[in-house]
Amino acid sequence: MKNPATGRMRSRRRILKAAAASAALTSIGFPAIVRGQSALNVGVLLPVSGTQAFIGQSCKRGADIASEVLGALGYKVPLKLMHADTETNVDVARSRAEKLINDGAHVLVGPFDSGAAAAIAQVAEQKGVPFVINIAAAPQITEQGYKYVFRNFPTAPELVRNGLALIGDLFRATNTVPRTAVFMHVNDTFGQAMRKGIGFLLPKLDFLPFKVVDTISYDPAARDLSVEVAKAKATNADFMLLVSRLNDAILLRREIVKQRWNMMGIVSPGSPGMYEEQYYKTLGPLSNYPISNVPWYNPKAELTAIVDKAFTKRFPKDRLMFHALNVGYTFESILIAADAFRRAKSTDANALTQAIRETDIKSRMMLGGPIKFSAKGQVDGNLSACVQNLNQRPTVVLPAASAEARPVFPWPHYKS
Repeated sequence: MKNPATGRMRSRRRILKAAAASAALTSIGFPAIVRGQSALNVGVLLPVSGTQAFIGQSCKRGADIASEVLGALGYKVPLKLMHADTETNVDVARSRAEKLINDGAHVLVGPFDSGAAAAIAQVAEQKGVPFVINIAAAPQITEQGYKYVFRNFPTAPELVRNGLALIGDLFRATNTVPRTAVFMHVNDTFGQAMRKGIGFLLPKLDFLPFKVVDTISYDPAARDLSVEVAKAKATNADFMLLVSRLNDAILLRREIVKQRWNMMGIVSPGSPGMYEEQYYKTLGPLSNYPISNVPWYNPKAELTAIVDKAFTKRFPKDRLMFHALNVGYTFESILIAADAFRRAKSTDANALTQAIRETDIKSRMMLGGPIKFSAKGQVDGNLSACVQNLNQRPTVVLPAASAEARPVFPWPHYKS
């Protein structure tokens, strides 16, 4: 004979369990009408510790506001974010990706770094789980014939092509004709890909008046770049062409001041570091004037206003402009997953993968055309802006249609 008290206790546990599940869905901002559906488990892999921690934490903000923004856009889909720290380490990224999949992730998103992205892509392909890359530029990632790997970010050649074209626009807008540049770059997967892209494209662009007089690579985790800066200064180049990360960009700027290197300026053809919030916080006025030609957000887009509202609500002490690239591409990667889930109506890996492949999102935050994937899993048509550090904030100075101020080049202290 069954004990009625035992039956009531079991029923009570089931009710409490259901209530907890409902509360969990409510806490991430999804409407009541979908609380009975299975959630899409999104494994978010980012370097929130290690040498790229500040950028990884910046990207994470895009994931943190994703549920609220998706709700504002009318996406009535339950979403569960499963966060994992890659620790700025390729091997850790690989193992964390495997763990997320074993723990039930239906799709992976991340990881900002090209080396980590390449490792995660291998895991995703082996496990048959879709992987949406938020930020990583090494072209080989989408050249492997993978079925489950997708990227909504320019490849290194695209970054270089867009970035170099904007350098030509910068020179014309400021009536300057620099003749020489020294090229400094990090020696990681991303930096090597950018070096190859610049080496291939620059000689073909006859509208650029300068030549590269030396190429100097360095470890992005280096704690002293005095030797590299001294070598670059000795070239007497007119300006520096730089592919950096965050911490090394700060070290470089300090060392340039220390060695009293007088040049026209620093221009990045498409890399992070100099527009990051920590760059401004650490360097103060010394952060002014470097230029980053990078994929950027459209300040006039309707989605940008929605993201900005959610960002300000969640992070009232921060400003979106200091995180816009990281937040924008991270949110868009989760948007891609949610959009596919809504259309597939399933967490089945193959159904989700096919739905991602058929993505066509026209309303977006970042500059560029619609989010549509090629046969290789690559979104083409992402655009860059010329972003200069003015008044200790990232400011669009080109193209003219989107400009918030006029570009300053050479730097004010430059004396020819």
